[in-house]
Amino acid sequence: MGDRLLYFTKEGRSHFYCLTVRIWNHEKKLLHHTDQIRRSSRSVCANMAEAWRNRRYKAAFVAKLNDCEAEAAEIQVWLKFAVKCQYLTVEQGRELYAPYNQVLSGLVKMITHADDWLLD
Repeated sequence: MGDRLLYFTKEGRSHFYCLTVRIWNHEKKLLHHTDQIRRSSRSVCANMAEAWRNRRYKAAFVAKLNDCEAEAAEIQVWLKFAVKCQYLTVEQGRELYAPYNQVLSGLVKMITHADDWLLD
């Protein structure tokens, strides 16, 4: 599950980067939106890596997973704003939003069952 989540977060981050480069080239005013989405997508990956390395300590592990969850939710909020402001089409927004539902679902399961993931 952890490896799969890390894969989804890395893939999502790469997808965001490619899409935001295209958007940025079309509309310079999107700096703030693209910057926030890129920052959050990097943060999900980084926090997931930190959480994975903190599996010896339950509190540290869960804290980093909570950080991942918050950043993934932030990405979804920024995507909603981008669609609402018509920076993204509804289809593009859904395409980018959906993988983070999977990420969030996996993170919640990992947080709820943290003991299953800890190193002995």
